[in-house]
Amino acid sequence: MTKPSEPAPAETGPSAAEGTPADVPWTLRPGEAIARKELHARFGGRSQGGIGPSAKSPHVFVFTDPAAGEQHGYYDDWMPDGLFHYTGEGQRGDQRMVSGNATVLRHREEGRALRVFEGARGVVTYRGEFAVDPENPWYEADAPETDDGPLRKVIVFRLRPVDTAPQPPTTTLGRLHADAPDPVTAVPLESTTSERSYVQPRREPYEAERAEARLVAHFSAHLARHGHAAHRHQILPPGESRPLFTDLYAPDLGLLVEAKGSVTRENVRMAVGQLADYGRFLPAAHRAVLLPSRPRADLLALVASQGGAVLWPEGDGYGSTVVGLLP
Repeated sequence: MTKPSEPAPAETGPSAAEGTPADVPWTLRPGEAIARKELHARFGGRSQGGIGPSAKSPHVFVFTDPAAGEQHGYYDDWMPDGLFHYTGEGQRGDQRMVSGNATVLRHREEGRALRVFEGARGVVTYRGEFAVDPENPWYEADAPETDDGPLRKVIVFRLRPVDTAPQPPTTTLGRLHADAPDPVTAVPLESTTSERSYVQPRREPYEAERAEARLVAHFSAHLARHGHAAHRHQILPPGESRPLFTDLYAPDLGLLVEAKGSVTRENVRMAVGQLADYGRFLPAAHRAVLLPSRPRADLLALVASQGGAVLWPEGDGYGSTVVGLLP
């Protein structure tokens, strides 16, 4: 999918002298619909793409499709801060503050009104005039390239409403932020929501991820048989828009666990890093990597060097590099 806010060819319509005068009054009100073709005939701007600065009137047009965008990891809509968050343009690679993105950022100093529309083609609905927040105009987030490609950095603008009132969040990410007042929230172990769910929602889980889920389910059942409850945590780091999710936390054991579906150096390295990341927010006496079998000696040494333990299924129970860690 091409996100509605991707680059399009520069406006090729008539200049202000040849077409609509630059001082034509703006009459659209929030909630009113108009054919995009008619909008550009009146005021200029690109006929395709998501960011369309006009060469013949003092407007920058922004088009968004929250429902379609969310399926691909773009969450363009109201957030609990009362601002409209809008992902910039750029289909591949890290987005940069150039072209349409730079036009949005500089719309005030260029004397342009920022007009947001819902829809990308055909009939679009005017959502109102906005202005980039002067104190915190934009932030960076992760999202996939077009056609669900690799993850990259995207620019997300924070737009303050000028002629309309803020609305409640409607995207899953917006509702998550609204419903999670604390940075760290306990969630049921059975929840299948993952970090991938908010970054690459359309991608099917890899077999390794399914293996991780099975490992966690079996390990939690083992803990339950010995009277130890377990859950997960949802973490919203300050300044970040996408949440993190731990695999398992057993509070009475002080045990934070990250599972990996195969015993490879890459997976062990990743697990150590994830535990360090989560551990900044969760005080855990023990951090452990859960693997499907005992790894080779150097990988055991790697985890131990970072103060962690390694766990693996063994007979009717689990082996551990830390004596007395498990029941």
